[in-house]
Amino acid sequence: MEFLQEYAMFLAKGLTIVLMALVVLGALAAASQRNRGRGEEQLNVKHLNQRYRNMERALRLRVLGWRALRQHTKEYQRQRKRAAKAHPEEQTRVYVLRFHGDIRATRVDNLREEISAILTLARPGTDKVVVCLESGGGVVPSYGLAAAQLARLRDAGLEVTAAVDRVAASGGYLMAAVAHRITAAPFAVVGSIGVVAQIPNINRLLKRHDVDIELLTAGQHKRTLTILGKNTPEGRAKFQEELEETHGLFKAYLQRFRPQLDLERLATGEHWYGEQALELQLVDELRTSDDLLMALSREYELYEVTFNRRQPMSRRIGIAFQEAVDRLLQR
Repeated sequence: MEFLQEYAMFLAKGLTIVLMALVVLGALAAASQRNRGRGEEQLNVKHLNQRYRNMERALRLRVLGWRALRQHTKEYQRQRKRAAKAHPEEQTRVYVLRFHGDIRATRVDNLREEISAILTLARPGTDKVVVCLESGGGVVPSYGLAAAQLARLRDAGLEVTAAVDRVAASGGYLMAAVAHRITAAPFAVVGSIGVVAQIPNINRLLKRHDVDIELLTAGQHKRTLTILGKNTPEGRAKFQEELEETHGLFKAYLQRFRPQLDLERLATGEHWYGEQALELQLVDELRTSDDLLMALSREYELYEVTFNRRQPMSRRIGIAFQEAVDRLLQR
């Protein structure tokens, strides 16, 4: 009898697990079907005030009880109505963007779409943008484009704030500098105003194995340094000259947006932590992005805008691999 009871319990547990698995698979299939119906591209807008409000309500209910929550809700609704009547059309909206950059700044395509969407509705001189930025920099053209996308917001008459919690270095700082104001956490890494390039050369290894490399070019400086061929002093000098020119463009771009920087002192490729960066005027305030957004939510309506483009599996694997490599290189 006991054996039958145990067997019945085992069977019931097994059926429960199977049913749960079927429910999960069904939900995933439904979500996948919904995504197919939405197409390859999707713009998402999240009302952050409501998120903070829900957090507050949950905590207030748990700590103070239902009666206190109800009373607070009524007062909150009265305040909102008074504010809406006082400024029906002029209430400032804050649009929130998040940019997590890898070496190739692969999110720049999403960023350009998010900014284009904001510019369709944002009101010059009234609305603001906060960019939560995290990047250690990378390829010059990609980060130059990302900075130029943020410059579109400034050019449209919107006040832009860059919020750095962990790192905005090199190309990441190039982006942050476009903002009217930069906030940083006390130990965020900031700066690294410089240009670096490294190229392996296996010419001697090939020579030892009797492998010849022929490099043909049309144009004196079509190729300066190579991986396989023999590098020349003239090629190295030209390559160094190109790095210096890129560094000069980097400094000129920073000077345009942050003329207060002492670039003779700061454009050495060094990085600083938030506390030091504040003293050097690389940033304007020590503050986490969470604290900044919560403070803004008490005065303005906050909308987080994200653009998603569904990538093919091969592309997603490639991006994941690149991000893993980036993390290893930045350690």
